[in-house]
Amino acid sequence: MMRPYQLSSLALLMWPLWLGAQTSPELAGVLERLDRLERANRTLAEQVQALRAELASVRGKTGAGEGAAVGANVAPEAAVQAPTVEERLDIAEQRIDEQAQAKVETSQRLPVRFTGLALFNAFLNSKQSGPTADYPTLAAAQPGAARAGATVRQTILGLEFRGPKTLWGGTVHGNIYMDFFDGTSTLDQFMRLRTASLEIDWKARNVMVGVEKPIFNPREPNSLAQMGLSPLTSTGNLWLWVPQVRVEQDFSFAAATGLRARVGVVQTNEVGPYQGSEPAGALERARPGLEGRFEFYHNLDDERRLEFAPGFHVSTTHIGGMAVPSQVFSLDWFFNPWQRVEFSGAFFTGRNVAELGTAVRQGFGIENGAAEAVHSRGGWGQFTIHAVKRLDFHLFTGQQDDTNGELVAGSIGKNLMWGGNLYYHLAPNVVLGLEASQVRTVRIAQGTRLNNHYDLALGYFF
Repeated sequence: MMRPYQLSSLALLMWPLWLGAQTSPELAGVLERLDRLERANRTLAEQVQALRAELASVRGKTGAGEGAAVGANVAPEAAVQAPTVEERLDIAEQRIDEQAQAKVETSQRLPVRFTGLALFNAFLNSKQSGPTADYPTLAAAQPGAARAGATVRQTILGLEFRGPKTLWGGTVHGNIYMDFFDGTSTLDQFMRLRTASLEIDWKARNVMVGVEKPIFNPREPNSLAQMGLSPLTSTGNLWLWVPQVRVEQDFSFAAATGLRARVGVVQTNEVGPYQGSEPAGALERARPGLEGRFEFYHNLDDERRLEFAPGFHVSTTHIGGMAVPSQVFSLDWFFNPWQRVEFSGAFFTGRNVAELGTAVRQGFGIENGAAEAVHSRGGWGQFTIHAVKRLDFHLFTGQQDDTNGELVAGSIGKNLMWGGNLYYHLAPNVVLGLEASQVRTVRIAQGTRLNNHYDLALGYFF
């Protein structure tokens, strides 16, 4: 009597003969898929044959009176726990069935991995939060009612793919990530694109096209409360995801020391003059920009590392026939002097930075018919403690400081945030997060406004 795998193999062998008599070109894809399944089944069938041979050998020895001697040399516990050859044979046959039923692939036979974060947040804001924001990045000018709620809008869904070799031995890979943060209530959950990339890697070079954080500022603090927007938005983190094309080159100076250089072209997301300025003409919403970052690194040992990276951004805003330069110099860093302690952060200084990802939309103003860029400086820092295996603490702060003399009354002179959170891993892929923070917004000639935020998060990484 033939086994199921033998019947399936025989059917697969006879199938191409029948298909050969067909003339429809659509059958070519079917032939390819059957051929791949046949090869997979053949490999598993060889394993089954080996197990059958082993089973026949064991039965032969038992018939000759050697089975009792073998059993006498095995401990009773091992004899009970060790699977029999018949059990191993059944398992192998089940794996053949699973191979045929559970295999998933794309139309181009590229491996794709579904990944993401299912995230629940419960939050409480004090009276300066404004009417709609779950996690305000600015303290509202006028107080209102305290606001509490819960949401899953910050859940992230992603696809990661890896392709075959391409030009000069490069490897293709990429990803796309989405969330539901554009929705404003539990019945209004709109999916949006966060980031996406397509990359080609060579030994010391990388080319990427896609939508990512600015080239000059790839780092960000850790927070499960601030996922819809990058953590410390408007308080030192210039983060806006922008379309870009970049080239990366690695240079090795020694076994543990090197330089990673990135240079590319980005598409900016322009914003108009700050509130209170004179009216202006039409604004070009998107402009090209040049960005770069040069990361120097040194590995102190297998667990400790030092990184620091200067960077830049250069573009020009066009509005009403006027040109407003946008120029930024940045410096970011990472250092873990001890295994359980990390210090990271970034600093920037420049002018007309509003289009780079900040709710402080004060890139430039119009006065006496002329456009003038607003100078800004800021940055953020984070101190991380890996207390025990499952518990991490993050303490963070950041601020953006615009030049008061270039603004009008009611504008935001400075925006500061400080706070901290803890991550407790209930399981390797399940994290409980608690966070508390305060944002302090200084409005020119109006004083300082404060808003406190408290957040409980439960995340499941998949």
